[in-house]
Amino acid sequence: MYERAEARIDLGALRHNCRVLKSRLAEGVELCPVLKADAYGHGALHCVSAVAESGADRIAFATASEAALARSVAPDIPLLVLGALAPREIEMAISAGADVSAWEPGFIASLADQAAASGLVVGVHVKYDTGMGRLGTTDPDLVLELARTASSHPNLRLAAIWTHFATADEEDSTFRDLQRDRLAELGERARREFPEVKLHAANSAALIADPSCHFDMVRPGVAVYGMDPFGNDPADHDLRPVLSLHSWVASVKDFEAGASAGYGRTWTADRPTRVAAIPIGYGDGVRRGLSNKGEVLIRGRRYPISGTVSMDNITVDVGPDSEVRVGDEVTLIGSQGDELILAERVAEPLDTINYEVTCGISPRVPRVGRDD
Repeated sequence: MYERAEARIDLGALRHNCRVLKSRLAEGVELCPVLKADAYGHGALHCVSAVAESGADRIAFATASEAALARSVAPDIPLLVLGALAPREIEMAISAGADVSAWEPGFIASLADQAAASGLVVGVHVKYDTGMGRLGTTDPDLVLELARTASSHPNLRLAAIWTHFATADEEDSTFRDLQRDRLAELGERARREFPEVKLHAANSAALIADPSCHFDMVRPGVAVYGMDPFGNDPADHDLRPVLSLHSWVASVKDFEAGASAGYGRTWTADRPTRVAAIPIGYGDGVRRGLSNKGEVLIRGRRYPISGTVSMDNITVDVGPDSEVRVGDEVTLIGSQGDELILAERVAEPLDTINYEVTCGISPRVPRVGRDD
């Protein structure tokens, strides 16, 4: 029995998802899974090797420290840092052998100086803001100027020009198409000077929805972990959920009608019943917004979270005739018997997205890799 809770990481499902996504790509299009934020809460150390073994051409992260951690377990696969780098992080990214993103002349100059000092050549992916409105330059001429700088410096290598979609998971494709076309137009200009430069844009939603967005490389995140980028059922895309979240029944008490459970007495029994206490709470990532809204699985049956989610515990009304006992396993995400709780369904009462649910599982919940 684990101490409080554990998140189980199905590495077989992870490999399956990578192969499925790879099968959607034309020959020569690279698969670059995104393992940022501790692999979307799944545990990067578990996921890096499995992804590298399953057809990934490179792996992307948001930070230099994430790339350095990955390099320690995957010495050969190409890495890409997508996010902004503070000056002190540049050396870490270079030491990890990662390509980096750039969109400002000052950063390119610092990168060139540090690359030269290290004696290494660093790949540069110039970011073009086609409509996301975050990082990157909106000026296509500056993109080309930065590309020329990277191409001409002996310690830099122009690797790619890229962008990120703002609305790829929405039914209306108008803005996604506009962003795609902006990148394609600039890519045509760039390739007159740099025939080998790659273009990339597609996240999970764009990868699944529109092959015209694939360009030379795709960067799926949520789909790699078997979650649906459109918030529906991942099985619709032949994706298998990778993470399941479990705890156990620590206590079962008889309640009379009118008795309450949890802070604020937000739930009271409307009949004699039994209430199970489960040692997992918002300190572990079970959001407080699931109070009186979420569900768990015990002995293959669904039961409602009853009362306020506290930092370390939740309470569940298991009914007056329940056979639930101390020590029974509780599933908060995943399956038991014929019942299934998807991260997508956990997200719904929280008015959020599936991968905020998995990213929110706290570090005190151990990730246990399984190769079933």
